[in-house]
Amino acid sequence: MTGILFFDFVAVIVIASAIGMLISRNAVYAALFLVLNFASVAVLYVTLGAPFIAMAQVTVYAGAIMILFLFVIMLLGAEMLQDEASNKKTRVLAGILAVVFLGEVTWMVLFQARVPQAVLTMPASDFASPAQIGLTLFSNYLLPFEVTSFILLVAIIGVIVLTKSDNPLYRRFRPGKEQ
Repeated sequence: MTGILFFDFVAVIVIASAIGMLISRNAVYAALFLVLNFASVAVLYVTLGAPFIAMAQVTVYAGAIMILFLFVIMLLGAEMLQDEASNKKTRVLAGILAVVFLGEVTWMVLFQARVPQAVLTMPASDFASPAQIGLTLFSNYLLPFEVTSFILLVAIIGVIVLTKSDNPLYRRFRPGKEQ
């Protein structure tokens, strides 16, 4: 019973951080709410017995991708790029997409509940162990893994080149400078 209460508590944190991210007017605060959301989802994965996915969630999303988001927000000065006309169009589009999403959820709840579900079988105990995932990754998927690492290396080098202060592109597009 305690595990269910803990799961519910963390699920409330996930929902609250997602709502906080959506209603935050400051891009940096929204990114920090997203980090909290990713970390909370990782805790949910641990409670569900998937420690590798939880570790990947923290490492990849909360670690790497959120640092890149914050870097781009700080570099470009996203707070200064507010445009009222595009903001109204974005709100209208978001409202339409929200109505479509709620319609799909309603349809799934009403009609999917009537379809009999197949019985799930329990996978083997070493089905998704870190050792099994590592063996599969470095045997069957070695080429895509290396291509991905090369693309990330090129992106890192590109960021370093673009952020050098003597770069003409940096001087032209630096935050706070009038175009």
